[in-house]
Amino acid sequence: MGRFVLAIDQGTTGSTVALMDARGVLRGSVNFEFPQIYPQPGWVEHRPADIWRSVGKGISAILRKKICKPSDIVAIGITNQRETALLWDKDTGEPLNNAVVWQCRRTTDFCESLRGAGHEQSVRRKTGLVLDPYFSASKFRWLLKNTRGISRLLQSGRVAAGTIDSFLIWQLSGGETHVSDVSNASRTSLMNLKTVSWDEQMLKLFQVPREILPEIVPSSAILGRTRGVKGLPDGIPISGVAGDQQAALFGQACFSVGDAKCTFGTGSFIVMNTGAELLKSDAGLLTTIAWQLGEKAKPVYALEGGAFVCGAAVQWLRDGLKIIKTSPAVEALARQVADHGGVEFVPALTGLGAPHWSPEARGTVTGLTRGSERGHIARATLDAMALQNVDILRAMEADLGKRMKPLRVDGGAAANDLLMQIQANVLGRRLIRPAVIETTVAGACYLAGLGAGLWQSPAQVKEMWSAEREFSVQMSPAARRKRHASWSNALQRTLL
Repeated sequence: MGRFVLAIDQGTTGSTVALMDARGVLRGSVNFEFPQIYPQPGWVEHRPADIWRSVGKGISAILRKKICKPSDIVAIGITNQRETALLWDKDTGEPLNNAVVWQCRRTTDFCESLRGAGHEQSVRRKTGLVLDPYFSASKFRWLLKNTRGISRLLQSGRVAAGTIDSFLIWQLSGGETHVSDVSNASRTSLMNLKTVSWDEQMLKLFQVPREILPEIVPSSAILGRTRGVKGLPDGIPISGVAGDQQAALFGQACFSVGDAKCTFGTGSFIVMNTGAELLKSDAGLLTTIAWQLGEKAKPVYALEGGAFVCGAAVQWLRDGLKIIKTSPAVEALARQVADHGGVEFVPALTGLGAPHWSPEARGTVTGLTRGSERGHIARATLDAMALQNVDILRAMEADLGKRMKPLRVDGGAAANDLLMQIQANVLGRRLIRPAVIETTVAGACYLAGLGAGLWQSPAQVKEMWSAEREFSVQMSPAARRKRHASWSNALQRTLL
């Protein structure tokens, strides 16, 4: 039946498992959600067992579709929610605590204390990241200080720490492999971007022992092999791994310097390929590693800006305000009005990310009048999703010193034609939506296929990518400036 790549896309709210054939065609996918845990305001957790169970269910479900035989799977690729941190027992494989999710703000006070002690610049210089509870290092520290029995386990060498990619590889390999790829490691605040290794100064600053961390490995190479996974033969190479945003960049075939994509998911994330150049940001963006193709290759760097709440804002309209029954219904509701009607929604529901970096900011809805309707709130939500990205892209252009190329878009909300047109209008740039909108899955498949030798080069991968639709700008510069000024005023109120 041919050769297939199995991809695991482990996201914030669920896990997707998919199969891609040797022609680069996604032949099927399944998704299983798992519970979100909110112990306190601003805290977000996942049960690692729920994550692994959702992956296992996904593998079983995709195999039941009879797309291929398990023996036809020649490689496994993984892409994952990135900064989420967890600990597990090396002897038993059992989690030692709930995973602390990337959205969680519980370490805000600790990060503020480091900033007050003057450590911000050294963290940025070495890791490319800002001092913020978003990243993994402070989460690891919290787990090490708040997990029962941790001292005894540390003394006996039984503690393993990692991001979700590490946990999945450990599980898939039957506990034989403890690694993390460069893209995920670059999101921890513990890896030195220049040396691509754990940094002793950062380990000391965040109080994380080196011995509990995974080995840092390339994004595309044979990193481990399956052992004891229900439904899968032993020995399938795990040969492609990247954090979700880097995987989306690869899945969009953004292989040239200056290529950029925006993924509309739970949050929205814009990543731009800067090639071999480790470009430092002066505008509140992050420097990160996009990928490394093989052990002998040099890493490819990127600039990134992320808004923490994007699709999650629509989920809030659905689950919190209950003004829509399903997330896709937001488009029809927003089309009932001509524009936002003066209503502004700043979705700082878990603080503000790039380029503002205000963890204490909270969401606001302003500009309400007696004439305001549900449609205005829905339209203001779509506008906010797009306007957050304008702030990020303007910062990116300031760092680059030039205008960006057309922006490639993906993620679930990229299927919303109204949102895409709003984004093109307020950004003043053409958008390109790919034929395969599941670009994180595609990126994981491409990396795994390259790592296992199914495909020979990124150029071969690029031939498999194609566009589905483009969105041109349909707003005048004057109207664009007026719309952004209204947004900026609302944003300033949130930041006060």
